[in-house]
Amino acid sequence: MPWAVLLVSAVFEAVWATALGESDGLSRLGPTVVFVIFSVISLVGLGWAMKTIPTGTAYAVWTGLGAVLTVVWAVVTGEEALTPLKALFLVGIIGCAVGLKFATAPRGEDEVRVSPGQRTPTAGG
Repeated sequence: MPWAVLLVSAVFEAVWATALGESDGLSRLGPTVVFVIFSVISLVGLGWAMKTIPTGTAYAVWTGLGAVLTVVWAVVTGEEALTPLKALFLVGIIGCAVGLKFATAPRGEDEVRVSPGQRTPTAGG
């Protein structure tokens, strides 16, 4: 469930990022209201997902997929052109986000937390 919430939050990030661009420096009411509402919902979802998914992983997936979806929307609406190189890099971001999903255990399962000044544990003691 945390990963589903994170993915929905990434979609909402794309919505608020697009609305921010349309708000003309927060001077247009409609897009500004959409920006505020969706940014709050997106951040709440991200925060909730971070209860289970490690912070760095959750944030990387959230920003990466949000960025990809924002660019895809811009391409679909004709605001940006899709070049082969841009498509390759977008696929790379998606691949990295998927890789993080499979390379990440839930918070606390395989993490070793080291306090400042504490020595890193070594194999065998």
